[in-house]
Amino acid sequence: MAARLHAVIDEVLPHRALAIFTELCTGRPQKKAGDPAITQRITISELDAVRRQVADGQRPSRAVIAGVEHPVLVYGADTGAILVLCDPQEPARADAETYVRAVWKIAATRIRQQVSEARPDYLRESRAVSSERLQVTAELTDRHVTDLESLLAALRSRELDDKRARALATDMATSAVVRTKTGSDLVVSLAEEAVSQAFEQLKNDLRPLSRYGTLGVQFVEPPADGRALPGEVAHAARAIVRASALLMGDQDDVTRIRIQWNCDGTNLLVSIRDDGPGHLSRGLPALRQLSARAAALGGHLTVNGVESWGSEIDVRLPLDPPDTSDQAVQSWNLAPREVEVLRLLADGRRNRQIATELGISENTVKFHTSQVYRKLGVTSRAAAASLAADVGLRS
Repeated sequence: MAARLHAVIDEVLPHRALAIFTELCTGRPQKKAGDPAITQRITISELDAVRRQVADGQRPSRAVIAGVEHPVLVYGADTGAILVLCDPQEPARADAETYVRAVWKIAATRIRQQVSEARPDYLRESRAVSSERLQVTAELTDRHVTDLESLLAALRSRELDDKRARALATDMATSAVVRTKTGSDLVVSLAEEAVSQAFEQLKNDLRPLSRYGTLGVQFVEPPADGRALPGEVAHAARAIVRASALLMGDQDDVTRIRIQWNCDGTNLLVSIRDDGPGHLSRGLPALRQLSARAAALGGHLTVNGVESWGSEIDVRLPLDPPDTSDQAVQSWNLAPREVEVLRLLADGRRNRQIATELGISENTVKFHTSQVYRKLGVTSRAAAASLAADVGLRS
């Protein structure tokens, strides 16, 4: 929808990028199109700040979008949704403002209708995106927990007087606030990190545990020339290690934790070992959550304990996402020609273009398209393209 709206509006009111924000879509509240330099960096918090201004009766002419202040045109809707045009140019015709308002009203109404209809394909997409957002929230929560544990360790330390403890706590709190505001953990979710850089970040995260307490943390460095880690793998690995270290540190008689990363070119291999009573069990709710996080990336988590020798948590996270396209296509029972049509449809080709490329008539394309809709259980071109994109089915 965002891409279509961008194309239609750009004909009468040229603009660099477009964004929609609506709380009706719990799975994907933001929809965007235009210059990737903006659309790939725009955040929900930025759009929400604009939405609050509109709710207060304002119509801002400038706003922070993608981390930079831009000229904007903002349009509200009775559904609570907003449309933001970034870097608008001179209108191509006199009635551009009226035209944009009318088109946006139709789009906002369609969004509300789509949510209320809640077709199965829309729900699947919404649930998938919601799960991703919940995972990011959980990872940020882990970071906040680490910060709070570090603050408590400094304030509870018997080796520091009150003045020194307050100074340390203030410095640590300031650093935590800066990290929170910059959202550094969100940025890395779409990037790659050198394995040594990712491990160094982990060491910085956990250093307060040993600096302000009696717990010793030993780090075994990964190979410096190891394969770079996808952002989501590096982020998940750090979150799992942080949570595991805090869980181990809460046990009685634990004085040392050993953390090791390795990379075999295909997987990131993580080991967290303590010298405690050896009673950790995978059945613990916290470990079940960590296991589920590893599984979400196609990985695996195991827990082993030996009485009076300690516990060990081993994690394997694949660096490449699984190729699910063939499996999904097989489950849809598509004929070979229907797969070809779906591939081209997912690339945004129209019926005439598909017919030309495959050497068939438009009526034949329409027939194959209707068969694809039926087998995928969808009712629209956009829904079929969305499912195809979800499993990586592209030409």
